[in-house]
Amino acid sequence: MKRKIFDEEHEMFRDSVRSFLQKEIQPHSDKWHEQGIVDREAFLKAGEQGLLLMWADEKYGGAGVSDFRYEQILIEENARYGDAGFFMSLHNRLVGPYIGQLGTEEQKERWLPKCVSGEHILAVGITEPGAGSDVASLRTRAEDKGDHYLLNGSKTYISNGILADLVVVVARTNQKSRHGMSLFVVERGMEGFERGRNLKKMGLKSQDTAELFFNNVKVPKENLLGELDRGFYHLMHFLAEERLLGAAGYVATSAAAFDLTMDYIRDRKAFGQTIADFQNSRFQMASMRTEIDVAQAFVDQCVIEHNEGTLSADDAAKAKLFTSEMEGRVVDNCVQLHGGAGYMDEYPICRMYLNARISRIYAGSSEVMREIIARSIGLDPRKKKPKPVSNDQAA
Repeated sequence: MKRKIFDEEHEMFRDSVRSFLQKEIQPHSDKWHEQGIVDREAFLKAGEQGLLLMWADEKYGGAGVSDFRYEQILIEENARYGDAGFFMSLHNRLVGPYIGQLGTEEQKERWLPKCVSGEHILAVGITEPGAGSDVASLRTRAEDKGDHYLLNGSKTYISNGILADLVVVVARTNQKSRHGMSLFVVERGMEGFERGRNLKKMGLKSQDTAELFFNNVKVPKENLLGELDRGFYHLMHFLAEERLLGAAGYVATSAAAFDLTMDYIRDRKAFGQTIADFQNSRFQMASMRTEIDVAQAFVDQCVIEHNEGTLSADDAAKAKLFTSEMEGRVVDNCVQLHGGAGYMDEYPICRMYLNARISRIYAGSSEVMREIIARSIGLDPRKKKPKPVSNDQAA
């Protein structure tokens, strides 16, 4: 299906992004895969190209362009010509907006220019060993000590955890309130801030995913981000965009996997004909093409609504749920159509299959997405009115 979401300027931008990725990112993919981390230089190169925090005002070094479609293009092109572990969009649109929208003018002047240039890499610390989707159960705490906050606790599964220079950390600041938490920017080099190991994962091998430890870290008062005790609500504000970022990536990976598989089955032969000529192959490809096109149409509509400021949390959850589960089905079918080659690491589809398994878990698991959607259609047990007790029952 022909997409009508992009203008000529977007397509020109796509060409420049593709050229950048093919020259500066793709050639290093195997090395990063083996070493378990992307080189910092990748972010510096992206900064030089003007691809980081494009929404940031020109006075901070950005382009002042908030149109999400440009980030969508970055995501789509990286799925084909970049590296799945190069989490540029996490830096750009998942963490960066916390500073851009919640930061004071002093904070933005202090942090944004180096985030735009790629000198500072961003991460967000939410998940803990005992709390993930249930954000209100976080135990990391920050105590007000007058001229600073004393931060103690730990985080785990933190993307960009090794590379990060600035980490937006969620910590409890009000022990009397379940939602009494705040956001703090912890900077590389702060005493008591330590990184654990670069965690070994099933997929996304080049993505540095780490444990973070905070042992009596003195966080200056001026590093409080947003309002005190309002951190939970700040997090909720940014969730729709986080899930849209994911959805754009999952459908892009599905489309890339489809194209790789189409090339393979047209070339590979068995029993005197190409794999593409078998009815099963044709039907599988037809089904996948249909799913991908339908998913793309929905994601594109979500992008339009997000640009208009009208994207709802439940529609973002629908996009994340459908595309992540579709991605799982697509890459699985594509491995099957590759046969034994699909199980070999040298074939891109093998890595795509491994990478895709996390999509149904992070940024809100499929189960959490279904809960959000169910509540949006009126299926919320919390709002059930208790049945009145009859006189017979009372007796």
